[in-house]
Amino acid sequence: MGSVLGGNMDKLGWIKDLVLSEQKMEESGMIDMNRGFDAKKILQEETIDYLQDLKSGFMEVTSAFNEMKGSTLGQIKIYGISNTIADFMLFRNGLKLIFSAKRAGEVIIRFTTVADSYIPSTQQNSQGETVGEDVLNASWGAYGQLVWKYKGHAVNLDYLVRYYMTRFIQESAR
Repeated sequence: MGSVLGGNMDKLGWIKDLVLSEQKMEESGMIDMNRGFDAKKILQEETIDYLQDLKSGFMEVTSAFNEMKGSTLGQIKIYGISNTIADFMLFRNGLKLIFSAKRAGEVIIRFTTVADSYIPSTQQNSQGETVGEDVLNASWGAYGQLVWKYKGHAVNLDYLVRYYMTRFIQESAR
């Protein structure tokens, strides 16, 4: 049977919040029925964690790709994006694959070229969605579990990494 805590001490923030909330309640004598569950804070933290998990997944497959390729020509590089907490991008042959948190609970994925960086070109379709961007949304599941979805379908991180890495390699080879 797996550990309730998942074996990761970083994931114990919720228990720390419960302890602090209880201490405040004991000091003030006031009962807070929502103690220990701050949906906005959890959503923000989970969005950052999700981007970091994505980056780790891409770092693993990028390292394997670059090692198997052998040549330094055409290798993939991963960069953090300045002035952000967890946003990052893959770069190869003038193509960028950018992962960024638009807001808590929303991750944007988009391809751009170096030329696009100098010529802003955001286009919208008839539904007002930005063309060329994929949007992952977090939604609350059973027992407060946060589920990441694309167009209403649950997302498996390993398959997401495989899909975008394949597209990125194919597009940047042109």
